[in-house]
Amino acid sequence: MVVKSELEKLGLNYVTVELGEANIIGDITEEQQEYFRIALRRSGLELMDDPKAILIQKIKAIIVELVHYSTEPLTKTFSIYLSEKMNHEYGYLSKLFSEVEGITLERYFITHKIERVKELLVYDQLTLTEIANIMNYSSVAHLSTQFKKITALTPSHFKGLKEIRSSILNNK
Repeated sequence: MVVKSELEKLGLNYVTVELGEANIIGDITEEQQEYFRIALRRSGLELMDDPKAILIQKIKAIIVELVHYSTEPLTKTFSIYLSEKMNHEYGYLSKLFSEVEGITLERYFITHKIERVKELLVYDQLTLTEIANIMNYSSVAHLSTQFKKITALTPSHFKGLKEIRSSILNNK
């Protein structure tokens, strides 16, 4: 809403305004762009005009959407999925991501998957097998191995910590 409002104040027409992206019709002057940048900053937002930074943000948004909000299982490898969504070779995306973020694309993806697994474990409504299936792991063992690499805990130990914490809070 903030982005739309500021575009309208500048008299700029747009086709779409979505999370992280606005498609503007026509040209924007340097003066309009600077005013827009300042207005966004006042609202806690940032104008990104570096193509590489925009690409990185799109990659992150795709990963967050895929891991945290998608209800459909991934039917292809992550690298193919991302390449198709971004219309770029995975090797290029991976190299760019590592250079800019200081972490591999695969590690970033796995870290988000493990964060989602932690959420599902805390909700305590699904078995580890169900979670492994939902998160597209080939097996519970594979999920457990990645979980331990990222958190230094096993999923069952992590779940046990939640139960201990709940017990302590309930006794106060």
